[in-house]
Amino acid sequence: MFSELKFPVPWGHVAAKAWGPSEGYPVLCLHGWLDNANTFDKLIPLLPRDCYYVAMDFSGHGLSSHRPAGSLYHFLDYVSDVRRVAAALQWRRFTLMGHSMGGCVAGMFCFLYPEMVDKLILLENLGFLLGPEDTEVWLKSKRMVIDRLLSLEAKQQTPKARSPEAALQRLLEANRHLTAEGGAILLQRGATETPAAESRVLHGRTVCEAPAEDPGPCSHHYSTRRTLGTAQPRQHKSLCESPMGGV
Repeated sequence: MFSELKFPVPWGHVAAKAWGPSEGYPVLCLHGWLDNANTFDKLIPLLPRDCYYVAMDFSGHGLSSHRPAGSLYHFLDYVSDVRRVAAALQWRRFTLMGHSMGGCVAGMFCFLYPEMVDKLILLENLGFLLGPEDTEVWLKSKRMVIDRLLSLEAKQQTPKARSPEAALQRLLEANRHLTAEGGAILLQRGATETPAAESRVLHGRTVCEAPAEDPGPCSHHYSTRRTLGTAQPRQHKSLCESPMGGV
């Protein structure tokens, strides 16, 4: 018997199925290209019964949510899927078993997070091979990208609405090179005017309410959102404020 699992991610969820006792030794199973977690249906019953096997569907596969339309599916994105699932399961050390493409992802994960993997099992795959001259760059850059992304997501809070004056002041504080005139021009396309006590995040995702902190004399508020990892929010059309800075 198995159970179905879901792990929330910013674009929806990552689905998985699990076999065995939840207190058993953790084994994360990664499927191959265009496959899904059912790849392991016939194999898991033949393996030791004292382990907890979790077979995940990579994003865009099986029952997992697709990434937003227009997004690409890079191997490093699959590695971040694995990191998200491991964090959701609160696994600090586990065995990775990968088939075909899943073996490549498993090998890449082992390279970037060696302290988290005790054993690597590869099925029809050679793992992840990297030239010695690229090793240091990968360890410094690729892991940092994933860690910073997950850290930023964890810091997300309920968006806020501000008065036009307060929104301009916040923008100027975050961008010291801007003049008041320049900031006002950017806010024309960088913020959306909303009812005073309501802020709406569109794009078909979230509707949230945030009471105005300082409504002032104006009956309307601006609601802005900063894009994750973007240093300057003025480059993006924004609808709801992020607590990470910007407007």
